[in-house]
This record gives sequence, C-alpha cells and structure tokens, in this order.
Amino acid sequence: MVFTKIEKLSEKLKSNFIFNYETSLLAWFKTGGKADIFCLVSDEEELEIILNEIGNMPIFVIGAGSNILIRDGGFRGMVIKLGKSFNYLSVNNNLIFAGASILDSNLSKFALFHSLSKLEFFSGIPGSIGGAVKMNAGCYGKETKDVIVEASIITKEGIKKKLKNIELDFSYRNSNLSDNDIVTSAVFKTNLEEKEKIKLLIDEIKFKRENSQPIKNKTSGSTFKNPEGYFAAELIEKANCKGLRIGDAMVSLQHANFLINTNKATAKEIEDLGTKIKERVYKKFNIELKWEIKIIGDYTV
Repeated sequence: MVFTKIEKLSEKLKSNFIFNYETSLLAWFKTGGKADIFCLVSDEEELEIILNEIGNMPIFVIGAGSNILIRDGGFRGMVIKLGKSFNYLSVNNNLIFAGASILDSNLSKFALFHSLSKLEFFSGIPGSIGGAVKMNAGCYGKETKDVIVEASIITKEGIKKKLKNIELDFSYRNSNLSDNDIVTSAVFKTNLEEKEKIKLLIDEIKFKRENSQPIKNKTSGSTFKNPEGYFAAELIEKANCKGLRIGDAMVSLQHANFLINTNKATAKEIEDLGTKIKERVYKKFNIELKWEIKIIGDYTV
C-alpha cells in the first residue's frame, strides 16, 4: 500500500525515487544490500511532502556515504539523500550558511576563499555537513560544536525546527539529534584571517591525512571512537590487530583504526572484523571500543 502511494507520489514530484536500490553504490565501503526505496530529494518543500506521505516507513538519511556500513540484507525502508538545492554556501559578515549536502572539505575551501578561519579542520573530515552536525564530527582537536551557531532540521513528522548550538547538546561524536531528524542547513561562525595562514593549516591537515590514513582505499574513515584518555588506533595496534583480516576485510597497516575492503568484502566480514577487534581490545585492556561508523540494515537478504 505504501509503495503504491510512493509510486503515485513520484509521478507528481521532481524528486527521484528508485525502488530496490543497490546501496553499495552509495557507501565508501562499496558494500551493502538493497534498500526498498532510494530517494534523491529535490528540495525542502518536497522533503516535507515525502515525510508526510510515508507514514511509519523507516528512513535513513545518507550524505557523502562515508562513516556508514549498510548490512548485506539491505535496508527495509527509504534511504534519503538530499539533492542539489541543499548544496549551497553563502557568507554574511563572519557567518557562513551551508546546505546540509555540502561536503565538509568544500566548506573549508569556501572559508579559505573568503579569508575566514576556524573551519580548516573540516578539510580533514570525509563527509557532508548534515552528518557533521549530527555526530559532532571533528579531527585534530577541533569539533563541529566549536564553530556551529545553529542548525535547521526537519523531523520525520515533517516539523521544521531551528536549533541553537546549546540545544543540540553536543558531546564527543554525538548530538541529541535522532536518526529520523534530517539536518537541512547549518550556520557557522568564523574569524577574518590572512589567507596564507588559513591555507598553511589546511595544507598541514591534508599532509597529515595523506601520510597517516589509507584514504585511497575502500574505507569509511575512523572505525571506533577514541575512549576517554586513549587513542583507539593505539589500543587496536597494541592488541595485535593491525593487518588482521576476515575474508576481504582488513585492518589497515597504515592506520589501525581504519578498516579496508581490499576487494569484495561483504558487510558481514567488515562488521565481524570490527567485532573481533573490540573483543581483543577488551580482553587486553578491559576497555570497550564503541563504533564510530554507523551500522544500519538487516543481516540477511
């Protein structure tokens, strides 16, 4: 019944609906099963209409496709991706306004172009603004919560909200936004600075990433959150997990907190490898690693 309703809806809207969609086309791991429906949303008005029509159907919003593992059984519901109308940047004085589908690295480049600092760290985050807000993304000692003024969201019920920094209740790699809350835009505060100084810092971050992370492999960024007072990569390495494999899934030799799909790894192989790492680290250090990668979907088809 819901699928029939969505088919009829797709005929009226500019948004693109694809049924039985291969999610491996979206994720950086290049693995995962099929979603019942994939929707590339045209604009905010249509997003509201879609949310009001789908009822209780589960949704998942995907950005750049980094930081996510979609299980082999796929996703029973609608995977939503925000389209071109959410891909904008503007500046007013020292405030930058960004649509949720803007890549983090492009936010950093835009700030550089306008000689605005404080957003350099976004050049080291492989994702989009919507995801950065939801998970308080960060790197090299900086986090989204340090620079965000407010975010605009729309709930699964189609209710629009503007939330100030304090209302988002940021913590390490987390906010109070649920999986069903969709970030549509965000506002960031910056400082005027010499362009050369900004570029120097961005180049430094780029150099660190290229020389310490397997960014040219099929990976999804940092696998586990850093436990308080520790680095996940160091714990994983000391637990003799570097180079550990299950099938075509492998722990990076370059950075132990990165899992790699070396060829045709299944999502199960990647998840099982992460579980084995967690077990080894807990056994050696009595510390429980928590996934930073978002895992969704069903185990079996």
